[in-house]
Amino acid sequence: MSTSPAPAPYVEPWLRGTHSDVPAVGRAVLHALDLALDDLTKWTTGLTDAEVHAQPLGLPAVTFHLKHIARSIDRLLNYAEGGQLTSQQLVALKGEQTGAETLAELLAEVEASFSNAADRVRVLATADFNTFRGVGRKQLPTSIGGALIHVADHTQRHVGQVVTTAKVIAALR
Repeated sequence: MSTSPAPAPYVEPWLRGTHSDVPAVGRAVLHALDLALDDLTKWTTGLTDAEVHAQPLGLPAVTFHLKHIARSIDRLLNYAEGGQLTSQQLVALKGEQTGAETLAELLAEVEASFSNAADRVRVLATADFNTFRGVGRKQLPTSIGGALIHVADHTQRHVGQVVTTAKVIAALR
């Protein structure tokens, strides 16, 4: 009788020794994105394309959260870099509530967003985190550091909502 080795225990990204070339704050943001991708992959595995568009118990669809995660990171980093939203970003924002994308397409959008974000976070990680940044038309006050930290916590908040919705979908099957 052949036995296969036990799977390696899961190690969270912040304990993997990755991104060691990036200063601590930027590294923490990158680890949050890595954790987000791990969780999104784990909790959406097995969901059908129809299920990711469902709104069980009136919850927002998984599709909304996946699009919002991918697109909001771009917007938040734009603010961190000192910019304002572009017309393309505004169009993408309006499209977060609609669409017929497959789960594979949505996860590919998230992965592309995270890859793009990693390059931008690496640059911002060397900046003065206290540098003022204005958000939106009203130029609400934050800083480079505040925007970077919000990338991490906003992403994790929506990942949690994906996990909850996926669990509800599985329970209602």
